[in-house]
Amino acid sequence: MKRVLWIGPVLLLVAMRVPGQQIGGDVLGSHNLGPGSTSPITGGLSAACLYCHAPHSGAGGATPLWNQTLTTQTYTPYESSTYHESGTPQPPLGSDSNLCLSCHDGTIAPGQTIAYGKFPMTGSMKSSDVFGTDLSSSHPFSLVLPLKDSPYLVASLVAQGTTADPTGAVHLVNGNIECTSCHNPHVETTDQIAGQFLVRDASNGQLCLACHEPGARTVNNQTNYLAGWTNSIHATAGNQTMNLSGSYVGGYSTVAQNACEACHTSHNAPGAARLLRGTNESDCASCHSGGTNVSPAIPNVFAEFAKTGHPFVTTTNPHDADESVLLNQNRHATCVDCHNPHAAQKDSTFLPPPGVRPSQTGVAGVSATDGVTVVNPAVNQYEVCLRCHGTSSGKVVNPTYGYHPVRAVAAGDPLNVIPEFAITSTSSHPVMHVRSSGLPQPSLLANMLNLDGVTPGRSVGNQIFCTDCHNSDDNREFGGPGPDGPHGSKWPHILERRYEFSQAPAPGQLITNLFPNPDLSVNGPYALCGKCHDLNQIMANTSFTEHARHINDGFSCSVCHTAHGMGSTSGSISGERLVNFDINVVAPNGTTPISYSRAANSCSLICHNHPHNLVTALSALAKK
Repeated sequence: MKRVLWIGPVLLLVAMRVPGQQIGGDVLGSHNLGPGSTSPITGGLSAACLYCHAPHSGAGGATPLWNQTLTTQTYTPYESSTYHESGTPQPPLGSDSNLCLSCHDGTIAPGQTIAYGKFPMTGSMKSSDVFGTDLSSSHPFSLVLPLKDSPYLVASLVAQGTTADPTGAVHLVNGNIECTSCHNPHVETTDQIAGQFLVRDASNGQLCLACHEPGARTVNNQTNYLAGWTNSIHATAGNQTMNLSGSYVGGYSTVAQNACEACHTSHNAPGAARLLRGTNESDCASCHSGGTNVSPAIPNVFAEFAKTGHPFVTTTNPHDADESVLLNQNRHATCVDCHNPHAAQKDSTFLPPPGVRPSQTGVAGVSATDGVTVVNPAVNQYEVCLRCHGTSSGKVVNPTYGYHPVRAVAAGDPLNVIPEFAITSTSSHPVMHVRSSGLPQPSLLANMLNLDGVTPGRSVGNQIFCTDCHNSDDNREFGGPGPDGPHGSKWPHILERRYEFSQAPAPGQLITNLFPNPDLSVNGPYALCGKCHDLNQIMANTSFTEHARHINDGFSCSVCHTAHGMGSTSGSISGERLVNFDINVVAPNGTTPISYSRAANSCSLICHNHPHNLVTALSALAKK
């Protein structure tokens, strides 16, 4: 018995000496505030544990023998339009998160011990480790219980109070999310790359996916925006990344390894809502605007916006992740309006229309049937475009995109393309339905021509994409080095190739921009039409006897043809072959309204000071 009593004090002495002498390597890491450590802030107290813990006389209650003075601050918690936890949660005094914030909110300096008084300290904490009292740009914690379920969360989190982490390291603390759910303050380098006292290796998004569901899930009729993550390009890309290793949770060597942390950060996020590393589009720009951040380099999408590009948000029309899919009174085109970064995949193959391209996987769209019904996720590419270009209100003609024709036959909203492409339209380009014209189409090519105007590309087929006309002028699909899609173009209306619009000072007067004896190559005024139509057939008058004369005189296609389709019907314009005159250029011939009869192959109007008379034409035709 005496021997046992003698051993006990020895063991106690050994245990008391462990903090000062036996914690080696990088276990406590920057939490070792003792002299000679690598921490950015150090003091004279040699026992590293004593800066936070005291064997006796620490803070009372449920705290783990706590020695650092507890903070009593009130915090501004995280909030966003897609975050629906209730109340204004505050970490209770003595809770795990309150202990961490006793240093990390920056209001109480390290070394303010309860048991031993204030110790003088040298150095200062890194700014990235000081969160302040405004925690609106940090991951939420110490939530109001019970937790609320969401499609973005793994089902077990609320139902069973457990995470999806197979190691169990990421865990709830007393049923709540606390700092120690993700951080172990005693071991800095469990994650050998990131450090940051993480409870487990966080590469490939493993830390985030412990709580956030990457698969399809629906809760309260809300679908999971994160669905599709596992096969997405951001989860699988092996491109090397240039990172500031150790400066944040991340710093891994590839896009796939950085995963969630490539775009989001848990603390002090510049884009507070959704915890983005960069506010709005600047988050995407870090990789998609050229430079050496990613290797091999990926197409420079942001260079396209410097041309005539889709409109970014402004202070008057901000994007919000919770906004209506149909963008009424608030049209804009942020990256995430057309791409879901959690589900987007690489366009490695170009499948035929109308299906949504892999780069737009997981994006919500609007049905072409009524222009209102949400399709989530969109099935067809045009459904994504209809978020803005369908029935949405508040659309305006923006001069930035070039001249806008005014058609003789149009529906109530001339900027609503749904009636123009509808199956009931007299004629239209086959975007929203399969090509169904019963008329011969001798000029139609079997394959679209690449950007060089010579090499055959994808099959023309019976249906086309919006992006077959509205596309970057250097897009990869048709032989260029640039990104695909209507990000921006050197041509008006974000058109892939040159397409001229004839213009006149007033209807019927002389056209001011004629192109006589035009260049029919890919450099000429008919380049876009020449992508799918054999211009030599057009010049041979195989579909209309007056084509060659009009073209040689220098008129553009836009004088007589609408590019989309007939948005309505008219008693005077039959509408076949997309014939729908631009009334900014043509005028009525006297009291006779502007008219076109395909059966008679004749028009009645005035164009370029030249009257076309339907009666005279019909008479001449009858004499043949």
